[in-house]
Amino acid sequence: MKVNGTHYRSLWWDDDKKALQIIDQRWLPHEFRIQQVDTLQDFADAIVEMRVRGAPLIGATAAYGMALAAKIDPSDQHLDETWEFLDKTRPTAINLRWALTRCRTRLKSLPEAERAKAALKLAHEMSDEDVEICRNIGLNGLEIIRKIAATKKPGEPVRILTHCNAGWIATVDWGTATSPMYHAHDAGIPIHVWVDETRPRNQGALTSWELGSHGIPHTYITDNAGGHLMQHGQVDLVIVGTDRTTRRGDVCNKIGTYLKALAAQANSVPFYVALPSPTIDWSVDDGVAEIPIEERDGSEVTHIQGRNEEGKIVQVQVTPDGTSGGNMAFDVTPNHLVTGLITERGVCEASREGLAGLFPDLAEVAKSA
Repeated sequence: MKVNGTHYRSLWWDDDKKALQIIDQRWLPHEFRIQQVDTLQDFADAIVEMRVRGAPLIGATAAYGMALAAKIDPSDQHLDETWEFLDKTRPTAINLRWALTRCRTRLKSLPEAERAKAALKLAHEMSDEDVEICRNIGLNGLEIIRKIAATKKPGEPVRILTHCNAGWIATVDWGTATSPMYHAHDAGIPIHVWVDETRPRNQGALTSWELGSHGIPHTYITDNAGGHLMQHGQVDLVIVGTDRTTRRGDVCNKIGTYLKALAAQANSVPFYVALPSPTIDWSVDDGVAEIPIEERDGSEVTHIQGRNEEGKIVQVQVTPDGTSGGNMAFDVTPNHLVTGLITERGVCEASREGLAGLFPDLAEVAKSA
């Protein structure tokens, strides 16, 4: 997608510098900063500190981390050590472990002398795959929006609510939940997006930054406004992303997603999840019981970052001294609250049968693992 008229991916390989470049998302939407990632510690810090964020982008970043590891020392032992080191950075998004495992398995099948070159090639391939997955999610989600648009009066927009940021900067390009929005807008379908602020890190501001850059009408709202809007018929559908989806269709996403699903069900609003296949955890059935929920530093709740009147990015405390912040980063939406899963292969119901029907090859591989 574009930033000030220039096309960017969320990460890219610089052939001249022979190093990975990332958009440091901690400063968005107020400043656009690019960081070069040179060491394995840099990779870990980028993931932990959310310089890169979003399950697909974390996975792509990890692939380049494994490529660096293979360049430093292509031995089995070092690949294993790097796998362990990077796997610890964030516990909930399954794409991290998926990418690390895919890279390690592929590299261990090769002679050590071939591993560094193959690892970088594989990281490039995985990034390109993510772009194509997200593009196809957008095309499949476009059909849902198109059907709703056909019921509208001429010029009346399809009103979409989204939570957190599942946009192009949470993936390599296009995004998951936003991809159908971009495709609809580009197809000339009027849409308006309700953007949840998504406390505590306010990733909704990133979604607003993205949509605004693309010319898509949108409104930034408090997290608690969604239910009210649904009650008053001002939301036609909800589309969110996912950090891990179980084999029966339970969806783990940014904290607050579950509440939106409950409000959607209560008001008969379709609730869709944009799901890239690498985000399916075929080893997990019951998301509420089995998915580990990351608990981040309480300062993300007690403090907030923004731009002051002088244009400087500052952090301010919003709680009384001595008050601790509880910071559960994700929640799980049970499959019965999900209208459908929008994947790169099509749209299916949130169930074992639905996922296995679209991805029989992946389900079979997982079953035999």
